[in-house]
Amino acid sequence: MIKEKIYNLEGKEVGEIELDSKIFDIKIRPSVIQQVVEAYLANRRSTISHAKTISEVRGGGKKPWKQKGTGRARQGSIRSNQWKGGGVVFGPSKDQNFEKKINQKVKTKALFMVLTDKLQNQRLKIVESLDMTDKKTKNILSILKNLELNDKKILISKDIKDDNLKDSTKNLKIIKFLPADSLNVYTMLKYEYLILTKEAVNKISKHFLK
Repeated sequence: MIKEKIYNLEGKEVGEIELDSKIFDIKIRPSVIQQVVEAYLANRRSTISHAKTISEVRGGGKKPWKQKGTGRARQGSIRSNQWKGGGVVFGPSKDQNFEKKINQKVKTKALFMVLTDKLQNQRLKIVESLDMTDKKTKNILSILKNLELNDKKILISKDIKDDNLKDSTKNLKIIKFLPADSLNVYTMLKYEYLILTKEAVNKISKHFLK
């Protein structure tokens, strides 16, 4: 077990918490993290580009000229690939599938590696609680200032969904809120610092070590 300080919303140390070494103290393998990030980005990629083939281009039902006797090459349709306005050969297709499958154990392992990295590089703060009574952005900014994290890219996580916290951070591009069971490698890497509540740490252990 690893011991880490717990802070209150005024930025004062109020105790310690024991962190599971299976989550916060494992060997970091960048290749595994890269594999998970690439799969995450591939699976959220939507297919937009599409070039019509000869069967999809409108028109061209009539043969442009008779088969023989004109001195010109034989043509079956003005929508053939060699004609202007015709179909495209080997163009991008809406049927392309970019999905990458990855083992759940690998994803979980990569998540633990990122959590370990945050802790080792002092980019993890654990707070006693983060109960917001309103949705005011200035209140969350005040808390971050007390924690000496103002003007940093921060991911905040609690054990449960919190609409007040979510709404108070949605106008801030450098701050994001996610419930503990929705944490993922890509989002944690995108934000430099991670703030977890004491309950969020327990939620991570229960959810990802089950």
